[in-house]
Amino acid sequence: MSRRKQIYEGKAKILYEGPEPGTLVQYFKDDATAFNAQKKAVLDGKGVLNNRISEFVMLRLEEIGIPTHFIKRLNMREQLIKKVEIIPLEVICRNVAAGTMAKRLGLDEGTKLPRSVVEFCLKRDDLGDPLVAEEHIHTFGWATHAEVDEMITMTLRINDYLRGMFGGIGINLIDFKIEFGRLDVTMENGSVAHQVILADEISPDSCRLWDRETDRKMDKDRFRRDMGGVTEAYTEVATRLGILKEANNVHAPKLSVVSNDD
Repeated sequence: MSRRKQIYEGKAKILYEGPEPGTLVQYFKDDATAFNAQKKAVLDGKGVLNNRISEFVMLRLEEIGIPTHFIKRLNMREQLIKKVEIIPLEVICRNVAAGTMAKRLGLDEGTKLPRSVVEFCLKRDDLGDPLVAEEHIHTFGWATHAEVDEMITMTLRINDYLRGMFGGIGINLIDFKIEFGRLDVTMENGSVAHQVILADEISPDSCRLWDRETDRKMDKDRFRRDMGGVTEAYTEVATRLGILKEANNVHAPKLSVVSNDD
């Protein structure tokens, strides 16, 4: 990897220049962070699990017509992705009150919402990723009206699909965070247009996942709240999805996976 040109390093991933124009290589780290990186740790095997789970989800979303940046998995820790201009917003979809929503609104965690709620946060670690309204987005030009509508529509479609997918393996989707990017697309008349597509990742790092029978947390909250068993929980999610053959060893070099390459 030292011979590649590094483009960006975030809290959980590194982006490298891709082998072809318009592509990047996304590397999943074992680093875990919370509270805007005030809490940090390295969890052996987490990057491998997130890579495989995100690949699984992205492929299935593509099947229902959600455009994504995912091209293919390269190895246990890397994906080849389309290079996009990231829209500087985090889009959060909530089905149950948890985390910051529960604290902000004084709700008991676990309160089922009467309808799914879509929220936007500005991607600014130095400001704590503040919650913003659509009026802010339009006023400061972070996204157009059409892009906001497209992001909301896709987020709700993704939510419907993921709730069914996780529900089928006994897991409740409490909420999730996603990001979108602009992909340059050449039109028939030669002009270039921006297509909004799903980017970043979808994994237990970015979703709240609770066991349907016990409400046991199977996501990053296990790290945030010092509950332990983070990679074990991620491994169970992957196992239930059919990605892993065995759930008895979470160390990255020894993970036994079901191949999607054939």
